[in-house]
Amino acid sequence: MFKKILIANRGEIACRVIKTARRMGIQTVAVYSDADARAPFVQMADEAVHIGPAPAAQSYLIADKIIAACKQTGAEAVHPGYGFLSERTSFAEALAAEGIEFIGPPVNAIAAMGDKIESKKLAKEAGVNVVPGYVGEIDDTEHAVRISNEIGYPVMMKASAGGGGKGMRLAYSEKDVREGFESVKREGLNSFGDDRVFIEKFILNPRHIEIQILGDKHGNVLYLNERECSIQRRHQKVVEEAPSPFVTDKMRKAMGEQCVALSKAVGYYSAGTVELIVSGADPTGESFYFLEMNTRLQVEHPVTECITGVDLVEQMIRVAAGEKLEMTQDDVKIDGWAIENRVYAEDPYRGFLPSTGRLVRYQPPVDGWTDDGAANGRRGIDGVRVDDGVYEGGEVSMFYDPMIAKLITWGETRDEAADKQIAALDAFELEGLGHNIDFVSAIMQHPRFRSGELTTGFIAEEYPEGFHGAPASDELKVKLASVAGFVAAARADRARRVDGQLATPLDPPAEWTVTIGKEAFEVVIDEDMVTVNGAEVELELEYTPGDRFIDAEVDGEDITIKVEPTRTGFKMTTRGAIHQITCLPTSIAALSKHMIEKIPPDLSRFLICPMPGLLVSLNVSEGDKVEIGQPLAVVEAMKMENILRAEKAGTVKSVSAKAGESLAVDAIILELE
Repeated sequence: MFKKILIANRGEIACRVIKTARRMGIQTVAVYSDADARAPFVQMADEAVHIGPAPAAQSYLIADKIIAACKQTGAEAVHPGYGFLSERTSFAEALAAEGIEFIGPPVNAIAAMGDKIESKKLAKEAGVNVVPGYVGEIDDTEHAVRISNEIGYPVMMKASAGGGGKGMRLAYSEKDVREGFESVKREGLNSFGDDRVFIEKFILNPRHIEIQILGDKHGNVLYLNERECSIQRRHQKVVEEAPSPFVTDKMRKAMGEQCVALSKAVGYYSAGTVELIVSGADPTGESFYFLEMNTRLQVEHPVTECITGVDLVEQMIRVAAGEKLEMTQDDVKIDGWAIENRVYAEDPYRGFLPSTGRLVRYQPPVDGWTDDGAANGRRGIDGVRVDDGVYEGGEVSMFYDPMIAKLITWGETRDEAADKQIAALDAFELEGLGHNIDFVSAIMQHPRFRSGELTTGFIAEEYPEGFHGAPASDELKVKLASVAGFVAAARADRARRVDGQLATPLDPPAEWTVTIGKEAFEVVIDEDMVTVNGAEVELELEYTPGDRFIDAEVDGEDITIKVEPTRTGFKMTTRGAIHQITCLPTSIAALSKHMIEKIPPDLSRFLICPMPGLLVSLNVSEGDKVEIGQPLAVVEAMKMENILRAEKAGTVKSVSAKAGESLAVDAIILELE
């Protein structure tokens, strides 16, 4: 077994590998850029080596710097994590030339399966179902249009070396191909150093299901069941679960055996994933097609670990050291259900715009099984796992992926795992930048998600007008009203007890009018009883003015609520939504109707940069006429290109930015007359 390994990656996956290596008694070496000098993975490792500036192209993507760090520290092997150099044949070859073990598959397997175009050719030759499409290099946009017209719309354009949702565009028409083809090429080149693109038919009602593969150097290959990864946004996974609510035992066996056969055909060992696209329109579940093979560990591997009890990182290390797998296919079981939500630095309330900045507050939920049930006075939740690589006070940089953490929950049933997600997301304290916690909580509560009727179009179909918070049930509104009234009374009681400030102490109001949206609730706070609209509510909570989170029990149900005081009440965040609540003593609540409403200014004539980023292109000039929906500019942020379109028709009055400039959030790009 290795005595020391180097992790050629950063963030949460570097922390993940270090934890397993430490448990195995293996020393670890971290490599880090300027941006990561104070990151948790650097502190966790036994040694750390600085490898360059913040941009990945000048640090994490330079193989020579990784190899030099191995030589400097005496690391015998390298775990690449995912992304960066994990699927570069040149990196694995360079390590082998230096006598350093690559904790991953053989070079020939990476070469065969890492290239999406070549892998489809191999899969087709091996008799594996592949999605209809054009398997070959595409010359230019006109060539792409001809191919797309021949295949028939909709089609998917993909960067050959792409992954993680980057370098992908769905086209429903020739216009979409003309607008998106060059962006796909640029994203492929910028993120993976390869601008080749291929085009394939887009399967209607598609489910994205993947099979986890594990093999050793002695010819043994197993499949560790499947993961459902259908809920995606811009082709980037948001929610993953294992097992899939769609896959039957028969289907699982057919998929698994086919994926094992494909893996053996390329001499695969280590952990890997075969991704399949499955037609949800086929009630038999037999219409599944090879999509691609990821010759590395997947971001969503924790859900497989939770239901199988297999530490995939440990197995990768043991396989790289030459050990045989100690398990057989019959040993692979399914225990319960696991769900993973990716917590991203993006604001769903603003069209999922990327968000960067400092994590002013960061306190993830804790596992009540491994923790004593409390952290900072908060209650734990059984079956919770958080994989992260950030810290309170740290920066989420524009240079890397926007994922902040992975929240994983395990339950005996799918509903139990989803309920634990909702509770854990409520308890997740994250401030300083936009995040998607409310959004993934809303998904966990959505009736369609709970039914298991998933496709890759779930988000677009269920949130066509964008995300505005999860809808609040009548039951939840009563809970919020009772808590708001109680908190308001507690704050008023504290104010009256300020020593020596008042000649005659005043009793806090007992009757409060709580308004949630357009609905008003009459809340009465007694020493022993709380009533809402005359009905008694069983309320148990501890609150000290200044507390930011409240763990309450309302009518026998636990609920965690983030509370922020406002001038007329509270902003309460829970169950996937932000609730602006007015809470006034009933005696003066009637006066609120005389308050003047502030109307925001009309900014529709301006094209404003919605996030910090690079202005890749500007499509119009001063004096040009534009129509609603017309692409005006392309801004790149966190390695993704975003097309900015005209919200109204008009003529360009002035242009305030030019291509190649780095723009701040809310910077004005142009103004219409």
